[in-house]
Amino acid sequence: MIKVAVTGASGKMGKLILSNILRFEDLKLSAAFDLVNIGMDVGEVAQLGTLNVPISDIKDLESVLKSSGTDVLIDFTIAQATIVNAPRAAACGVSLVIGTTGLSDEQKATINDAILKNNVAGIISPNYSVGVSVFFRILKEAAKYLGEMDVEIIEAHHNQKKDAPSGTALKAADVISEVLGGREYVYGREGIAPRGREIGIHAVRGGDIVGDHTVLFAGDGERIEIKHQAHSRQAFAGGAVKAALWIGSAKPGVYTMEDILGL
Repeated sequence: MIKVAVTGASGKMGKLILSNILRFEDLKLSAAFDLVNIGMDVGEVAQLGTLNVPISDIKDLESVLKSSGTDVLIDFTIAQATIVNAPRAAACGVSLVIGTTGLSDEQKATINDAILKNNVAGIISPNYSVGVSVFFRILKEAAKYLGEMDVEIIEAHHNQKKDAPSGTALKAADVISEVLGGREYVYGREGIAPRGREIGIHAVRGGDIVGDHTVLFAGDGERIEIKHQAHSRQAFAGGAVKAALWIGSAKPGVYTMEDILGL
């Protein structure tokens, strides 16, 4: 039995992650953290019924993780919180599943160092959707044959998303750039903006769009579009909980979704 804790348990993603944890017989919800609803039963807050797991103040992270015997912490909060709380959890011997977006390269490196230093297992991914992992794999293969074409990435998300471009769009650009030997990124265009060999990245924010990512390979007389659309946050929550199940029994180290899915 793998014991799993969740940060941001009162939020939309937190509640959805909780409901997915309950679907797995090999997982047990051990703790929940937030800045609000402290002391309330997290199941009642999430409308999942009484779970006998109170929401703990994030300030008490270490003591609660240790007393509950938590194995894995799932964190889908904000970068400013994750960069503080993830190393705290790793120092307690707790493995990590990090889905927070907007983390800088330096912040990711800090979390990775904490994972390795404390001899736990962990993963930081901009997107836990199984389909997106396959999407990245397709892009890698496509870039091998379409490198002479212009590459543009267009992503769209809801109007509450704070960071832009999305972590998934940046990962897509990184996958393609690596195959092509390195490309400059241009974020949107304005005024005089002649096109070179860059990868263009464009962010759209509006309504309740869950997450759309389109990669356009455009050549003379033809183009290829590779697209992934998330219809609900379930795609991310379900993948994150599957990642927690895998990470909970993994050897210490830093992993990717490709490792978890066998890609």
